[in-house]
Amino acid sequence: MTTIKKAEVRRGAYYDSVVLMQLQRSLAALPGVLDAGVMMGTDANKDVLAQSDLLAPEVQAALADDLVIVVHAEDDVAAQAALDQVDELLTRRRRGVEQEYRPRSLESAAQMIPDAQWVLVSVPGRYAAGVARQSLRLGKNVFLYSDNVSLDDEVALKQTAAEKGLLVMGPDCGTAIVNGVGLGFANRVRHGPIGMVAASGTGLQQVSSRIHQLGSGITHALGTGGRDLSEAVGAVTAHQGLDLLSRDPETRVIVLVSKPPAPQVADELLQIARSADKPVVVDFIGYSPPSRRVDNLHFATTLDEAAGLAVQLVASTPDVESPLDLNRFAPGQRYLRGLFSGGTLAYEALLILQDYLPAVYSNAPLDKDYRLANSLVSQAHTIVDLGEDEFTVGRLHPMMDNDLRIRRLQQEAGDPEVAVILLDVVLGYGAHPDPASELAPAIARARAEAEEAGRHLEVIAIVVGTDEDPQDMDAQVQQLKEAGARVETSNEAAVRYVGRLLQYPISNIQYPTPVDLSVLHKPLAAINVGLESFTESLAAQGAPVIQVDWQPPAGGNARLMAILERMRVG
Repeated sequence: MTTIKKAEVRRGAYYDSVVLMQLQRSLAALPGVLDAGVMMGTDANKDVLAQSDLLAPEVQAALADDLVIVVHAEDDVAAQAALDQVDELLTRRRRGVEQEYRPRSLESAAQMIPDAQWVLVSVPGRYAAGVARQSLRLGKNVFLYSDNVSLDDEVALKQTAAEKGLLVMGPDCGTAIVNGVGLGFANRVRHGPIGMVAASGTGLQQVSSRIHQLGSGITHALGTGGRDLSEAVGAVTAHQGLDLLSRDPETRVIVLVSKPPAPQVADELLQIARSADKPVVVDFIGYSPPSRRVDNLHFATTLDEAAGLAVQLVASTPDVESPLDLNRFAPGQRYLRGLFSGGTLAYEALLILQDYLPAVYSNAPLDKDYRLANSLVSQAHTIVDLGEDEFTVGRLHPMMDNDLRIRRLQQEAGDPEVAVILLDVVLGYGAHPDPASELAPAIARARAEAEEAGRHLEVIAIVVGTDEDPQDMDAQVQQLKEAGARVETSNEAAVRYVGRLLQYPISNIQYPTPVDLSVLHKPLAAINVGLESFTESLAAQGAPVIQVDWQPPAGGNARLMAILERMRVG
């Protein structure tokens, strides 16, 4: 049987890939049509047409921005009839997502939906960076689904976003969940206490789905794009995601999923994760962890195990009362001052802090090189045992007399380089009958004076005692909390918290503009540039969304596009 191939090339006609796929299927289903090919005229697509025996001669001259339509039919009449229906089929497809007015620019869309914090970008890779840059200039966070974006563009986009306190998820970011709304390819999962940061799209989907199946749920799941944890990119989005979820009061457990990162990037990311005041489950697929658990880090070797660990940890982790915002510290605040009445507690603190800090000075140091020159004057990170003989000559032990410690507390709090003060409060027979009655007002006063000076002072108190001690342990704890102190009953827990906090580079935060938590908590509204199916998906979830009627700038002419970009920046 003799068959015929007919082709049509439409110059500079852009349609998204979902529309083209559906047009191709519709054409192939018409009477007398044996096969059809509908795609943009790139070299790679011409190869696909050739392999399918659909590369008609007129297609060879098509450019990357030309729409190519090829029909293989039983005869000329059927082929022409199919081509004649192309416009009707395209119109029928677009009615499904038609809105009263489709803006032709991001600026117009932003005026139509001013509450939109997100722009979804799924245009071809050679244009995607330009659309993302424009979105950042408008102060929008970017979900960058497009692939084939250059590494240089990714690095530049993420550095710009970090400076502005914005997120760029991607490129090649297939999925995310923000405040209950799925972006890209996302599963419908219940809201819950587990947050995710993932450089793997299907990894995010597998873990979030398993968490749902195990009876828990997701606060937010932030995709980063597959190259984010490479050495060249440096995990910019992963850092921002961890910081956001660490500060998010609804997130009690964080899951970090990625294919194996670059070794240096993995080390830096794990250090930041250790500073989170909540458990972090880590699944660097194929990565060999040093142990199954390091502080608050819990290592999994499979996606299923990561989901199970996260759900277990939620059950054993109390609600986080007030997660610490590391960015509340003023520039220059970076040191710990520990004021102990218990010598053994001070000694254990020094031992534990070896895992976190390069050096801690003391009047009773582990290493004589770090002995304080003057026990009355702290330097850098310092822990002072106020129960040492040098402080108790002619004076009551600090478990009985708070005077010296209160004076030292005021001294340390006045140092603009001090970020954290750690002290113990030992109860029991023979100890001060009501230590919190004196320490709590001193703590409140020190924190207030620091605040007046534009600084945040974090005070951690370790209460050692029982509910049967004469001081009334609950009342002691309550007084200290009301004064603004964080109260722990475990010396190890308190010291490790301080260690995680201070190993975070407070004095040299890589991205000085933190992403505002409102990006997670405000109802999601978005502008979509590219795949119309993403607009349909957002609308189906009840999220306000505007579809931009996007076309390649300057008709896809690379030289003219560069000129336009320079004009925008200028």
